[in-house]
Amino acid sequence: MNPRAVICDVYRTILDVGPAPADAEAQWEALWRERLGGNARLTLGEFRVATEEAVAREHAAARAVGIAFPEVDWAGIVREAVPEVTTLNVAEQAEFAFRHAALGHTVRAMAGAAPVLRALRERGVVLGIASNAQPYTLRELDESLAGTGAERTWFEPALCFWSFDHGYSKPDPRVFRVLAARLRARGIAPGETLMVGDRADNDIAPACAQGWQTWRLGEGDGVSGGDWARLAALV
Repeated sequence: MNPRAVICDVYRTILDVGPAPADAEAQWEALWRERLGGNARLTLGEFRVATEEAVAREHAAARAVGIAFPEVDWAGIVREAVPEVTTLNVAEQAEFAFRHAALGHTVRAMAGAAPVLRALRERGVVLGIASNAQPYTLRELDESLAGTGAERTWFEPALCFWSFDHGYSKPDPRVFRVLAARLRARGIAPGETLMVGDRADNDIAPACAQGWQTWRLGEGDGVSGGDWARLAALV
């Protein structure tokens, strides 16, 4: 493969995603009491329904103006579902969102990812990210990578696409075209760029359409897909 740039997805690629904690409802009630005071007005399930309805409205509005793959402002969605959070300052709202995210899934560094990323960086390979994400994703990355020998700072900011910053998400081809343009400005051609991700629809197909090399994490024949250890042997 011999790539000069490697662009990674985050969830199920750099971060392994597990199920929600067994005591998620109890943690939700404790979070509400701690941050908002009193008993929770909504159960965790009711909060999920309220946010899903708000997301659906935002997606419909975005598609009405031609955005095929919309992304939402999660902080705004939370404020719509739970107006009580507007009594919190910005940092406190971010903490609320982060702790709520931890009730929907658990995350940890994907096995084998850190050593490969470190080896690529030491060889001078440029690292970037293309992720459908929210602001809490950055903290999840930081906390999950701590102690692994890898850091989020290794990924160059100009080559990191975070969907929450743009209002649209993968597999929108603009995600990959923007990154390809920035790579070309560095003298890195599409064929010298490798996309590592777990999804054929969001990661592999749109990257292939830009002429990138691809590696589907977790699935494949060991030539175009597989785990991080197998990828290490090829790059």
